[in-house]
Amino acid sequence: MSRLRPSPSQTVGPFYHFSLTVKESLGSMTGAEAKGERIRVRFRLFDGAGAPVPDGMIELWQADAAGKYRHPADTQEKNPDPACCGFGRLATDADGACVFDTVRPGPTPDGRGGCQAAHISVTVFARGLLRQLMTRMYFEGDPALADDPVLKLVPAGRRGTLLARPDPAGTWCFDIRLQGTDETVFFEI
Repeated sequence: MSRLRPSPSQTVGPFYHFSLTVKESLGSMTGAEAKGERIRVRFRLFDGAGAPVPDGMIELWQADAAGKYRHPADTQEKNPDPACCGFGRLATDADGACVFDTVRPGPTPDGRGGCQAAHISVTVFARGLLRQLMTRMYFEGDPALADDPVLKLVPAGRRGTLLARPDPAGTWCFDIRLQGTDETVFFEI
């Protein structure tokens, strides 16, 4: 009988496509009655060589259009939009892409009396990662970007990696690069 050996970390997962991402409905983060601007966001996940990652998983968390999270830790004195769950999860396809339908989130309190610019919190799971990666997606052209306290922590030359841009059809497009040129800024949380 041969002895079992541990696998190297480069072979970690992924097992998302047959376990955590079977519900494609998690790509629709709002109901038809949700308040606010309806948006579509297309994520594309790339490895260090610029190739698409076809077996990753993208998880999103966001506030509703009024800037309220549907979570007990959000103590703002307003009710969350019951038609906006604020959570989404999808696997990436052969092109490393996945598309979510949601509403544009509102600005959220920064805990110091100011506000954070509208953003979506993004978690990336992919092969070879021992831990998930955390980043944010902001909206290009938002005037509140200049005052966002988290974005101010990012060197000016790297902030563009956190900006989604609209395509001609109006879909917001956000590329996530795991390594290399224009690597996305990831946060330690």
